[in-house]
Amino acid sequence: MVRCPWCGDDPIYQQYHDTEWGVPLHDEHGLFEFLTLEGAQAGLSWITVLKKRERYRQVLAAFDPAKVARFSSEKVEKLLLDPGIIRNRLKLESTVSNAKAFLKVQKEFGSFDRYLWGFIDGKPLINHFASMQEVPAQTPLSVAISKDLKKRGFRFVGPTIIYAMMQAIGMVNDHLVSCTRHGELA
Repeated sequence: MVRCPWCGDDPIYQQYHDTEWGVPLHDEHGLFEFLTLEGAQAGLSWITVLKKRERYRQVLAAFDPAKVARFSSEKVEKLLLDPGIIRNRLKLESTVSNAKAFLKVQKEFGSFDRYLWGFIDGKPLINHFASMQEVPAQTPLSVAISKDLKKRGFRFVGPTIIYAMMQAIGMVNDHLVSCTRHGELA
């Protein structure tokens, strides 16, 4: 299999690349998971987050936004002591406030999926990049989504974080054209 070079030889990265990255995702808990994990990744490497992902699933109620929205400040304090996750107060507090905002979006649009994928009429954008240097860190669309999310009360949703999430959940196919997965997902 020919892979995008960013996953290198790390088996965790390769598994993620081969089975998840760029695959259209429409599951509400999955979307909240990526929104949360991409925000947690800010300033860190994605492999750090992937290695902590299972613990996040355990302590964040399998990324159930309704449950996370009810987390108390005491629960956040307890999470700050857990070495299995990224112990950053602002990121953890934003996870709780983002869960509340997520629920409001679900109520307004019927689902977070309908809201988010509505920005691209439900159809993934297929890019045709030949090298990693061509892949943008953000786009005008990620800027627009970021602004709208912030207006709705979300935090840790800058344009770069949102573009990384768009790549992860398959809103854009940024596998290089030389990668086996590009054609499989096109």
